[in-house]
Formats: sequence, C-alpha cells, structure tokens
Amino acid sequence: MPAKPALRTEKDSLGTKEIPGHVYYGIQTARAVENFPISGLRAHPSLIRAIAMVKEAAALANRELGLVDEKTANAIIEAAKEVQQGKWDQEFVVDVFQAGAGVSFHMNSNEVIANRASELLGGNLGEYKHVHPNDHVNYGQSTNDVFPTAMRLAALLELEKLYSVLDGLIAALEEKGKEFHHVLKSGRTHMMDAVPMRLGQEFHAYAGAIKRAKKSIQQQSELLREVGLGGSAVGTGINTHPDYREKAIANLARISGQKLHVVDDMRYAMQSNLAMSSVSSALRNLALEVIRISNDLRLLSSGPNTGLAEINLPALQPGSSIMPGKINPVMAELAAMVSFQVIGYDTTVALAVQAGQLELNVMMPAMAYSVLTSITIMTNMLRQFTEFCIKGITANEKRTDYYVQSTVSLATALNPYIGYAKAAEIAKESVKTGKSIIEIARERGDLSEEQIKEILDPARMTEPVRPLDAAKDREKIKGSGS
Repeated sequence: MPAKPALRTEKDSLGTKEIPGHVYYGIQTARAVENFPISGLRAHPSLIRAIAMVKEAAALANRELGLVDEKTANAIIEAAKEVQQGKWDQEFVVDVFQAGAGVSFHMNSNEVIANRASELLGGNLGEYKHVHPNDHVNYGQSTNDVFPTAMRLAALLELEKLYSVLDGLIAALEEKGKEFHHVLKSGRTHMMDAVPMRLGQEFHAYAGAIKRAKKSIQQQSELLREVGLGGSAVGTGINTHPDYREKAIANLARISGQKLHVVDDMRYAMQSNLAMSSVSSALRNLALEVIRISNDLRLLSSGPNTGLAEINLPALQPGSSIMPGKINPVMAELAAMVSFQVIGYDTTVALAVQAGQLELNVMMPAMAYSVLTSITIMTNMLRQFTEFCIKGITANEKRTDYYVQSTVSLATALNPYIGYAKAAEIAKESVKTGKSIIEIARERGDLSEEQIKEILDPARMTEPVRPLDAAKDREKIKGSGS
C-alpha cells in the first residue's frame, strides 16, 4: 500500500480544506474539531458502536432494495463492522459538545466509514470515488433520525452492563440481610432512639430499594426501543424507500441483539425525547437511593470510639495525611459523589429534553453524553461499592446489643399492657435517670419478672404480635394485680 501523503485537500459546500493525509475522517469532521475545542471529551464508545450498527443496518436494507450497489454496500458493511469492533475509535475526534442534533458526530461517522470502505475497494482516503459519505453511507438517512436512534440504542446497550451490576449489589445486600438476621439493634427515627429491629432487616430493606430502582429503569427503558430510523429529516420519510424503514430496523435489532420496533409515529420520534428523560429520571432515582444507603453506612460505621460503630466497613486505605490510624469510609463516599454527578446529569437532560422546537430537538448531544456517562459511572461505581464495601461489612454485636438494651423506645412494647401514658412515664424516667426501661419496669413492680422478660424481649419486638397474644398477655398482667 502506497504511503499516505502528509496532507490531503478535501472539498465541501463551504470550500476546500487541508487535513492530515492519514486520517479516516474528512473535511466536515475537521471543521468541527476547529469549531468545538470545548471539553476534550470524545463520543462514548457505546455511541460509536451504536451508530456503526445503524450504518450497517441501513446499508443492508439499501443493498436489498437495490438503492446502493452490492459492491459499495458490502464495503460499507465491512467498514461499519470494524467500527463496531473498536478498530477506529481514535478517528472519532469531535467533542461531545458540538453542533446541534449531533450533525458533526454523524458526519464524523459517515466520513470514517466512507474512507475505510473506499480503502477496502482500493481507493485512496479522501477521494470518495468509490464510496461517498453522504451519497452512499448516508443514503436514505438524516442526522435527525440516525442520531436519536443511535443514542437510544447506545443507552440500551450500556444499561445491560448496569443491570448485571445491580443484580450483584442486590444479592450482596440480601446476603448481609441473612447474615445479620440474628443481630438485634435499636431502630432510629428522626435520628432518635426507636424500637428494636434486626440489622438484617435494615439490609434487606436496602436490597428492596435497589430492586425497585432497577425495575423502574427497566420499565422506562422500554421507550428506548421505539425507533424512528427511516423518519429522515422531519419524520416524513423523505428520500426513503417505502420498505426501507421496516427492513433497516429489523436489521438493527438483529445486529444489536436488542428488541427494537418501528415507532407508531415518526414525527413523535423526531420531536420528542421523552425516552431519554424517562431513563435519566430513573437513573436519578437510583442515585437518590444509593446516596441514602451510603449515608446510612457511613453513619452506622462512624467511630470507632465516638460514633455509632454498629457495623464495620472494610479498611481500604489510610484515611488521613496527619492523623495516624484513621480509616475513612471511602467506598460509601465514592458512592455518594458519583450519585451526585448522576443527579447533575439528569438536570442537564431535563433541560435539554424540554428545549426541543417544532420538528427537532437539537440538544441531543448533551442528552447522549449525560445519559451514557451516568450509566457508565454508576455501573463502575456500584461494582466497586459491592465488591469492596458491601461484601466486607461486619457487625459490631457488642455495640448493637448495648444500644438495643438502652433505647428508651423499649417502652413502646408496654403500650398494650399498661397504656401509653404509663409507658411514657417509664420512658421519661429512663432519660432522666439513665436507668434502662427494664430496670425501671422491674422497680415499679407492675409486671412479674417473667412478664418483663417476655414483653421487653427485643427480639419479640422485631415482628408483629398477633392481637390475640397481646390480649392474652394483658389479661395475665391484670390477673397479677397490675
């Protein structure tokens, strides 16, 4: 293969431009690189994979319909497959903050695939005699239907990674729920003493929250499966074959392994990005639950000597540059920080989604970057959080036992037997004197020792008591002269 020139000249509707001779992108990409040196961030790998799948699916449909000749279509298909494999990631150089609607990223894709397809057919980069970015790679397509299709597909692909990590987190929390079932502790409401509960119940509840957050994401992601490919410029299908839409989307579903279907209204698919805001909102809700749980873990593990210290988190690294021996809850802190970022991205998505006008929303690049990055950082963080935090948590049973015996809310169990008012008196006396509820109940002599042990047993308080049992116990107390 002859050596590539240091520079080559390409032409578009604005004129000519010299670009590096060895690159597979073309003049429109080069202009975008000059116009948008904003963040240094490049397209998400899943978005690159997804748009290459769209290009392959379109080329297959156009070949079958006789709209692009077989030789050209085959070269486009082969080039698109190479992009899906990650072979040309370095050629996707447009900043994530770019021209509206993703035109620059789309043309970056068209040019890379066209140049590689031309090369496969024996042509030179930039000449476009064999394969043209617009006339062949983009035949029957528009940024306005391709980019939203790729964006939705990329989100579906990326979510598959998140689901498996969420399953791992749920399993780890449920396992801790079983492991800690025997550990009794004081519940807390309003950050104050509450009735006893099991540490395992706390962790089972965490698992339940994550389970429901995952289900919500899955439900909202179904909107992503409504694909508007074939809508062309404004959803009318201009310059497309009547059979193209069905064939292209069927191809895309097969290539991606995702269940996709033709949306019932192409204009809706062009105007609205409800699917992206819905998924982003569900990710935000997951982030809110993760923040809440991570804050609980930090609080429950606080100490070791001056905090709650009911649980122990794994020691992963020294926690201070000045205080020797200090260990911090770094994974719980990480979980909160990443979740904060996801909530910030959701705000961006919300503003971008409402900013659509008439037949198109031009803010899609911000949506794509925000949603895909949210999924990625949440996936990576939760994997670490599960492996290096949740799985290694242990219980400090000496501390939990102390708290469960000390909580003034033990008096709540006395309500059915001596009434709320008398139980409140015992609770107030406990706070005032520092004596335990059991000690005061014993001193008052209203209950026998057997009754005290039964009624004020913390384990008994962690499950509902049948009314019949309560009534029976009340009669026993009355019979003893209380």
